[in-house]
Amino acid sequence: MGIMKKSEKLKGKEKVAARRQQYKWMGVAAVVAIIIVCVAVYFVVYNPLVVAAAGDTVNVTYTGMFENKTVFDSNVNTTPLTFTIGSGKMIPGFDAAVRGMKVNEEKTVTIPYDQAYGAYNPQLVQTVPASKFPANQTISPGEKFYFQSSVDGRTTVVTVVNVTSSGVAVDANSPLAGQNLTFDIKIDSIQKGSSGSTATGTT
Repeated sequence: MGIMKKSEKLKGKEKVAARRQQYKWMGVAAVVAIIIVCVAVYFVVYNPLVVAAAGDTVNVTYTGMFENKTVFDSNVNTTPLTFTIGSGKMIPGFDAAVRGMKVNEEKTVTIPYDQAYGAYNPQLVQTVPASKFPANQTISPGEKFYFQSSVDGRTTVVTVVNVTSSGVAVDANSPLAGQNLTFDIKIDSIQKGSSGSTATGTT
């Protein structure tokens, strides 16, 4: 009887050990399954393999600086800049800089003036009759006005350079013309132009 009890105890211990081993492997399998699901969700939601290309719509956070590092524009902590790559909305150098970037990727790029706002053109400084400006308005150097072309309807922003008796000298060059610019760029999201799928990043 004593031997049988020991044998039964051994069998019981073996069953308990086997059960523990089974639970251990089930636990390992559960952890592996969770990891696989997390990785799959990461790839679906954030899609780190997606890179920005022509036709994609991207959300971008940026800071623009002159060569001396003075910031002239930034949308950090505000609304991201949204544009479609290759649409012509952005300056050529900025458009080219975001191509090949991934979500959450950051880079600093220096864009030469010919890929930014072009060379400064002295011919864009012209004298306009004072009658072209709003009546009863004091016009001072540095002020900006919007003029619509009678030829193609395009709106041009001009800066007042000087006011004389013969008229108002205005500069239609961009304030950034002739400047080499540096941008800190971060891709916040990419919406693929062909598939319509979207990759987003963390804030």
